[in-house]
Amino acid sequence: MNLVEVRGLKVHFPIRRGLFFDRTIGHVKAVDGVDFDLEHGKTYGLVGESGCGKSTLGRAILRLIEPTAGSVIFDGVDIAGLQGEKLRKARKRMQMIFQDPLSSLDPRQNIESIITEGIDAHDLLDSRKQSRARIVELLEAVGLSAAALRRYPHEFSGGQRQRIGIARALAVEPDLIVADEPVSALDVSVQAQVVNLLEKLQDSLNLTFLVIAHDLAVVRHISDTVGVMYLGALVEEASSDDLYAEPLHPYTRSLMSAVPVPDPDVEDRRERILLPGDLPSPANPPSGCRFHTRCPWRQPERCDTEIPELRVLRPTHKVACHYAEQIEAGTIRPKSADEVAADQGVYVAATGGLDAKDLLDAGKDMPLPQQGF
Repeated sequence: MNLVEVRGLKVHFPIRRGLFFDRTIGHVKAVDGVDFDLEHGKTYGLVGESGCGKSTLGRAILRLIEPTAGSVIFDGVDIAGLQGEKLRKARKRMQMIFQDPLSSLDPRQNIESIITEGIDAHDLLDSRKQSRARIVELLEAVGLSAAALRRYPHEFSGGQRQRIGIARALAVEPDLIVADEPVSALDVSVQAQVVNLLEKLQDSLNLTFLVIAHDLAVVRHISDTVGVMYLGALVEEASSDDLYAEPLHPYTRSLMSAVPVPDPDVEDRRERILLPGDLPSPANPPSGCRFHTRCPWRQPERCDTEIPELRVLRPTHKVACHYAEQIEAGTIRPKSADEVAADQGVYVAATGGLDAKDLLDAGKDMPLPQQGF
């Protein structure tokens, strides 16, 4: 059963110019037609490089940013059309863990006040005594003691502040939590603790997560389904195991080739797919396939002019590439560095004896560091 169904979601920010007469001269297409489903009690991992629209998509789902078009069906209700009190009540069931644990917490409020705010806003408890007991329970659930109640955000470490953000999100008993880069600002050992905490809370509270991240190891560890985003659109979606075992989209292959492997022999001989150049501007995205300006498998017949659909290639695998089958079969080979340099000037390939599948097989069993709470 799907808890969230996103259909055709777009977020376009106007580009304005003019000193006296303000006028719109274009739009930044941060999110441009995204479709995906999020099953109740599962975790959907959203990955992609900086600037691809991941955080904007997460905020648009929660209506923290107003969508330009499309729908977000949450438990059978299109929240994109809710207003006023109906939207406020719906937000009780949807919460967010923000990327920066320090700036997302009010420095002038102590921890008790920060967590109580949501409880009071939705009238969940009748007395201050009940509220304090609930806050202590939440802090203990995320590995903090009741002594934190009177302290302020600056008195905690980054990992502790992220735990406070998780406790605040849990305070109103939500069904969906959007976690925007929940561990990117933390040390590796603390990352493992927070990831393990999220998994523990999901199992005990039957939560549904949308995890936004750029760390492929973290996403693989925590996600049931993974969506790969490029320049405002999904280019590949699959179960976590399928995506990491056999990526089909050229962009996903390039991301996977950047994953370090804890084997010097494999690391020295493996194939690397480098994508020099910057991400194209979302204010003026390329025609056709948006990845064609950086793609080593580009074919001018369709890639430059025809937008690929996110189509089902296997029961649990979708890909937005015209030539995914041919690339997988090896009938279309990636261009050499010289050929692409003459054509696009964006691709450099390192030669080696291993293909992408060998690389993934070598590193797929490497676990995240396990830490206690």
